[in-house]
Amino acid sequence: MWTNLPNLLTLSRIAVIPILVATFYFKGPWASYAACVLFTAAALTDWLDGHVARRQNQQSELGRCLDPIADKLLVASALFMLVAYQRVDGLTVLAAVVILCREILVSGLREYLAGLRVGVPVSRLAKWKTAIQMTAIGFLLVGEAGPGFIPVVAIGTIGLWIAALLTLVTGYDYLHAGLRHLQPQAGAPRPGTSAGPAR
Repeated sequence: MWTNLPNLLTLSRIAVIPILVATFYFKGPWASYAACVLFTAAALTDWLDGHVARRQNQQSELGRCLDPIADKLLVASALFMLVAYQRVDGLTVLAAVVILCREILVSGLREYLAGLRVGVPVSRLAKWKTAIQMTAIGFLLVGEAGPGFIPVVAIGTIGLWIAALLTLVTGYDYLHAGLRHLQPQAGAPRPGTSAGPAR
């Protein structure tokens, strides 16, 4: 069982998505806090499964395939429900759209480069983007149910805009790196390289 822990953590991140979505159909502060707890726990498994896989050298092809998919499904589901229930509205919807479009772009680019056995390294800025994005979504999931002395919605909204701006920068970096391999002369894979997760 422990040898499959990273894969189990990744699968748990996917399994929690229907439960997260279901919380939106209930009323009351408890539902908002439950959504935040579920999302935060799922986000933490992303760090944990990567840490365990690297430390115990348990990286598998299944994990490499499912890990980025699980991350994007989790973020996309949360943002979709927040917009659908107008807990993210107005111009802030644009920030959510930017984040989702970047996730789709990077996924497609990563899949193409994987066929060329070209890795896309995760930059420090991209890690900061992910941390800010996850934190912002967590605040937005709590929303108006948060304590009155903390501007929960404002913090989440500002965080989402910061994440969207960083998304544009990191998305451009990934696209710029990938375009070099889209040229005809770059069709052959470079020796010693392998595809890695892009976030």
